[in-house]
Amino acid sequence: MTQKDGVVVRIDSLPEVPVGEEMEGLIRKAAENALLMEGSEGCEVSVFLTDDAEIHRLNKLYRDVDRPTDVLAFAMREGEDGDLNREILGDVVISLPTAQRQARFYGHSFEVEALILVSHGVLHLLGYDHGDEKDVLVMQEKQKNILRSLGYDLVELGNMTVRMAEPVNEAERR
Repeated sequence: MTQKDGVVVRIDSLPEVPVGEEMEGLIRKAAENALLMEGSEGCEVSVFLTDDAEIHRLNKLYRDVDRPTDVLAFAMREGEDGDLNREILGDVVISLPTAQRQARFYGHSFEVEALILVSHGVLHLLGYDHGDEKDVLVMQEKQKNILRSLGYDLVELGNMTVRMAEPVNEAERR
């Protein structure tokens, strides 16, 4: 757990899902940047890195969808008790094996796919959704900005399912 500008990000994983310090640091930075860019100082987010079997179980249990997925977001500010502890934003669960497959499919690194998924999950915790085309575009733009803040440029090619990320040239960032 670390705290940056009043933002707390907790990261945990299944013992059988190895996560190196570098990957953990990237994920933490993506979550922190997403929160800070959205003006959500003083919030706490937990990120759980897991495998396909566990995310499948959670997807079935909480969404009644009987298959694995890439990312789930469990917002604590929703529902009957949503006002009890306003600083706890919620949990993001990411399947690292799914992230690896998607990275190969989209033609970018595993690290970039993990950053896309954590930023996507945190945006869901903040109340963003992609229910219609307008919402999709808003979420895509926010994800692009989060990735840019980490030194990557997310390029959308036609729709939300086709994407690639490229490192930003240092000269272009100035």
